[in-house]
Amino acid sequence: MNTVCNKLWIGGVANQNVQTGGRMLRQFLVGGGVSLVNIAIHALVMTVVVQVARGAVAKEKSYPSLFLVAVMIPTVSILMVTHTIEVMVWSLAYWIVGAAPAGADRVYFAFVNYATLGYGDIVPLERWRLLGPITAMNGALLFGWSTAVIFEVLRKTWARVGTSNGAG
Repeated sequence: MNTVCNKLWIGGVANQNVQTGGRMLRQFLVGGGVSLVNIAIHALVMTVVVQVARGAVAKEKSYPSLFLVAVMIPTVSILMVTHTIEVMVWSLAYWIVGAAPAGADRVYFAFVNYATLGYGDIVPLERWRLLGPITAMNGALLFGWSTAVIFEVLRKTWARVGTSNGAG
């Protein structure tokens, strides 16, 4: 009798592990899919930002410091709007799969995860608990990418401003 109970218990644990593995796979597929959508959005916007900044830098400037400000404000603003759109994509995904508890503000929940704040006042449903960390990982990578682009635009603009100002 004891061996039968042990086999049933072990079978129950094995069955639970299979179910958990399926839930994890589903979370990784959804999270990976949403991450890829956001990476595509980011790539498109980054390409446009770099092209526009490159074109603007190619022209002669009368007021180099003012020009630097005029390039950086739209660049950073566009990137902030892009991150907000990406948060909305996560919010939509949370709504589609039902990851947030009933009555939760999904946009706020997505922002908290994407920006890696981790307040913990809204917790995903158990079956979707990996979406929070996947969202955070996506946000961290895209913030880093934006930072690199901001730095590159600043560097190229500053190099051009220094050259047109007779300093370089």
